[in-house]
Amino acid sequence: MVNWQGVMPAVTTKFTAKDTLDLAMFKTNIRAQLEAGVHGIIMGGTLGEASTLTDEEKQILLKETVDMVAGDVPVIINIAEQTTKAAVKAAAVAEKNGASGLMMLPPMRYKADDYETITYFTEVAKSTALPIMVYNNPVDYKVEVTLDMFEELLSQPNIQAVKESTRDISNVTRIKNRFADRLKILCGVDTLALESLLMGADGWVAGLVDAFPAETVAIYELQKAGKIKEAINIYRWFLPLLELDINSKLVQNIKLAEVATGIGTEYVRAPRLPLTGQERKQVLQIITTALQNRPTLPNYQNLSTI
Repeated sequence: MVNWQGVMPAVTTKFTAKDTLDLAMFKTNIRAQLEAGVHGIIMGGTLGEASTLTDEEKQILLKETVDMVAGDVPVIINIAEQTTKAAVKAAAVAEKNGASGLMMLPPMRYKADDYETITYFTEVAKSTALPIMVYNNPVDYKVEVTLDMFEELLSQPNIQAVKESTRDISNVTRIKNRFADRLKILCGVDTLALESLLMGADGWVAGLVDAFPAETVAIYELQKAGKIKEAINIYRWFLPLLELDINSKLVQNIKLAEVATGIGTEYVRAPRLPLTGQERKQVLQIITTALQNRPTLPNYQNLSTI
């Protein structure tokens, strides 16, 4: 069972200079996430550079994470496959290796129509006992899962949540009006996170949390406790950093931020390459400015005492 709420980092994959998995630094980052109070771990997404990982590497990362969190928070793995057959297999492997749930994109490469998309999600849902969060990102992946499509998909009890990345903030209200709590909503766009939470989203699949876990969780916990002004103050400081997530170089950007906060490395897997030149200088300037003005956080994990 997954309680689809709170902050769930879409974690990056750490590599060494020799392009092998850096499990030591990976665990350092996961530990920082857990200490900050995140509510789940999501792996194998864009930030995890999953399209460049081998099946063996994905399984190693999942097993290591499951062992490390020891049931304290759910471990969700992303499925982004080209065929229904491959997606069903990936779900089975994830279940075998201890995943708590799945995040699923529509079929990759082929632009499925509504019927094909519904059938794809349904077949995978029927094949597994794991709960599923549908990743709805028509901006980047060109397939929108509409509310009418969700009406059909929710006949499958293990389709339980949506990573809402349409960039339409009013969609949170539309989903709540139509499905109430049957379909949990996790914002998938860092720059719309607080707005989405205030409109009723249940959680936040976050990116810059990889470098700034405490600040991210603090925003969630403060708004949940009704301390909106305090949440807004941190969010305003955070926004220039959050904008690094809505960029084609989001992986490189966030890994640079992880280096700056001591919980990551800059290594990416080709064809991605580390940032260079003016682009690198601009990102580092944003990170440096943020660190120079980093807010003092309240005791957000014990708000009842504040």
